[in-house]
Amino acid sequence: MKQRLAIAALCLVFTGLQYRLWAADGGVFDTRRLQQTLDEQTQANAQLRQRNAVLLAEVDDLRHGGAAIEAHARAELGMIRKGETFYLVVEPNHPQ
Repeated sequence: MKQRLAIAALCLVFTGLQYRLWAADGGVFDTRRLQQTLDEQTQANAQLRQRNAVLLAEVDDLRHGGAAIEAHARAELGMIRKGETFYLVVEPNHPQ
C-alpha cells in the first residue's frame, strides 16, 4: 500500500514538473513565443535602421548639396529657375 502511495506521489510530482517545463512562465512554449517576438522585433529594427540610413543620407545631401535642394523644390513645390519657361500640357476632355 505504501509503495503504491509513493508511486502515485512521484507520478504527481513528475506531472507537476512536466507542466512547469512545458506550459508555465519560462517554459518551452513561453520561450518559443518570446523567441518569435524577438525575431520579429529584430527584423523590424533592421528595416528601421535601413530607413534611417536612407533618411540620414538625404539630410546630409540636403545640407551639403545645392542640387538636392533644387530637385526637391522643383519636384515638390513646382518651382522653376529664373529665366526658364514653364509649360503645362493639359489633355483634352474626352466625353464619356
